[in-house]
Formats: sequence, structure tokens, C-alpha cells
Amino acid sequence: MKVSIIYWTGTGNTETMANLIKEGAESTGANVSIKPVNEASVSDVNDADVAFLGCPSMGDEQLEESEFEPFIAKIESSVKGKKLGLFGSYGWGNGQWMDSWTERMQAAGAVFVGESLIVNESPSGGDVDKCKNFGKLS
Repeated sequence: MKVSIIYWTGTGNTETMANLIKEGAESTGANVSIKPVNEASVSDVNDADVAFLGCPSMGDEQLEESEFEPFIAKIESSVKGKKLGLFGSYGWGNGQWMDSWTERMQAAGAVFVGESLIVNESPSGGDVDKCKNFGKLS
């Protein structure tokens, strides 16, 4: 199983989540590639059996605009039938950015490996296990 994890992080919280998801996926024997979005390409998503995409809530509960949003716009037309897992951290709000992002990818035809995963601030306690278990969905 080839798994790609692509993320954007501002404070390191979403990167921590990405690494925990990687740990979970590797525990199932998956071959995992992990990259910040500025090093990723569309082929990283297309060539994977499962792609995990991570972005924290920004501004008015939206995706990060300068790097992550343009990447999502590039892959949006090629996710039909693709297995995706969406994740991210937040410090305020109620998760609307994730709901909107999930609906967007669903409308593009993505197949989700599980419910999108959000964590308040940095993962700790039970959130660590949630992240690892999310990776095991690959």
C-alpha cells in the first residue's frame, strides 16, 4: 500500500499530526511518503493508493491561501475515486473549515477512508492515538 501524506503547518501542530498519521500507516506495513505541501506535486496524490491531506484552520475558518489552497485547486480535478483522509488542527471556531473542505472533496468525487480528523491545538493525550489510528485507515 502506497500512502502519501501532504500537509501545511504554521505552528507545527499539523506537522505533528502528519507524523503521527505516518506512524500509524507504517504500523500496518504501508509505504509512506510525507511532504510539506511546498515540496509536493499532483503526482504525489495520483500515484498513492491513499492520500492524507492536512491543513490547519486559517483566518475565517479556511484553508491556508498561499500554498495549500492552490495545491488543492490543482488536485481537485483528479481526486475522483481517490481514497483521501483529511486532517488539521485549529485553535478557534467549530471546525467549519474542515466541513467545507470535506464537502468540496466529496463533490470532486473523492472517497474518504474515514471521517475527517481535527485536533484542537497540538495533539496530546487521546488525540495522539486518534492520529495514529487515522493513519491505520490506509
